Amino acid sequence: MGKSKIYHMLSGFNQLKWRITYKGILAGLISGLLAVLYRLGIEFGTEKSIQAYRYLKVHPIFIAPWILFLIAAGFIVYWLTRLEPDAKGSGIPQVEGILLLGMKMKWYAILTVRFLAGFMGSLFGVSVGREGPSIQIGACGSQALAEKTGKNKLEENYLITAGASAGLSAAFNAPLSGIMFALEEIHRSFSPNILIAATAAALTSDCVSKYFFGLKPVLSYVGISQLPMQYYMWLPVLGILSGLVGGITNKGLLGAGTLYEKIPAVLRPILAFLIALPCGLFLPQILGGGQGLIKLSENGEIGIPLLITFLIAKLIFTCTSFGSGIPGGIFMPILAIGALTGRVFGQAVAVFDVPAEFIPAFCVCAMAGAMSGSVKAPVTSILLMAEMTGSLVHLLPVAVVSFVALLTSDILNISPIYEVLLDRMTGGNRTPVDRKGAGAIIEVPVEPGSKIAGKRVRDISWPEGTLIIGLSRGEKEFVPNGDTCVLHGDYLVALSSEQKYDEMNRRLTELCRPS
Repeated sequence: MGKSKIYHMLSGFNQLKWRITYKGILAGLISGLLAVLYRLGIEFGTEKSIQAYRYLKVHPIFIAPWILFLIAAGFIVYWLTRLEPDAKGSGIPQVEGILLLGMKMKWYAILTVRFLAGFMGSLFGVSVGREGPSIQIGACGSQALAEKTGKNKLEENYLITAGASAGLSAAFNAPLSGIMFALEEIHRSFSPNILIAATAAALTSDCVSKYFFGLKPVLSYVGISQLPMQYYMWLPVLGILSGLVGGITNKGLLGAGTLYEKIPAVLRPILAFLIALPCGLFLPQILGGGQGLIKLSENGEIGIPLLITFLIAKLIFTCTSFGSGIPGGIFMPILAIGALTGRVFGQAVAVFDVPAEFIPAFCVCAMAGAMSGSVKAPVTSILLMAEMTGSLVHLLPVAVVSFVALLTSDILNISPIYEVLLDRMTGGNRTPVDRKGAGAIIEVPVEPGSKIAGKRVRDISWPEGTLIIGLSRGEKEFVPNGDTCVLHGDYLVALSSEQKYDEMNRRLTELCRPS
């Protein structure tokens, strides 16, 4: 390839940040609207399910017809997910598979199944959240945009990441959490271009969400008392406890999926819907994602035995719902389980003269801890709690609990749940999917401690077929030569064929990460 052509391609790459900025705004608008519509449907369905089960308890004569409705709904969900299997479960592993392995996503089919099956699940009260599906819905909206306007695979990946960020932002009214989750969990790497795309999309999506739902945070943890320093001694204990709960939740969700595989596929969603019936009749508080339980943990005055009952029931109900493959997420249920854990802990330490006014602070910390212990995205967990409380004053105790929970989970050898789900979805095969088409640009950050940091270009054992066409260093972009020294913090720009894009991206990423 001629040098002039390389300069031309690099010049086009340098303009990428401006293209993805305005396209990120478009992605945030599209994905935000889709996520808002999904959220409205789920909230409406959950509200109606609570009313329905309340009516059934007073009029038990209608329970028999309701069972028939549950069976029919389960069969419809089975049929929908059979038509589009990638719409099952959370949706986050599917997005990761696209970005990390080059898997395909039929965005139009996924959107259809997500909206129909998700609404049906909420209408009968199954214990799944809207956050994971919102992330996939956002990614689908951005993929549709990328197909119409995208120039290369790199730009498409940026937009899909941006859409995922926008989806979480709209689901929680939490743009910073959406941005960080896209970097920490979805894309699993940081670059200025990823940050630009995710930020533009998340902020735009947040504006869309706030237009429909107002400025109030999704959850009610606002204005809670700041935890004094003399009570910080309890935080490591709470971190261990919430890490254990998060790890148990992780194992329960995965174990339920394994058990469901032993029964015919058509019966799995039906069984999950039938389990919702006794839960709705006797413990309606655990229906849906768990937002009601989180509010209860903040200001509910109930005894520890009943709190533990709610916690165990919510855990089991979530496992039976999610394990069946019903489209739905686990973010909100995990947060609900964490909030109950914090409430139990706060009431338990009250015997040591810890005032009750600080129990909500323990709940917030435990939510972050449970999420860190299961999802293993501690920074996202910390930011999410900050946005939910509307203040940064709880940042330190939340961070302490979150990282202690992460350590506890690591000691117990708990694998990140979305990584395990991705392995199950791919059968453990992480080989990237081949593509056809023209060339594509790869951008890879050079991390401190990597094999190539501090070496000259000519001295590096590059993967076969690698063509380095550019190097970004701060605000400078240039074409390196053999004597150019690669430094950590640089961004390599390589050219690859579409067929080898994902494999080349994986090998270069491994080369640029600490050995």
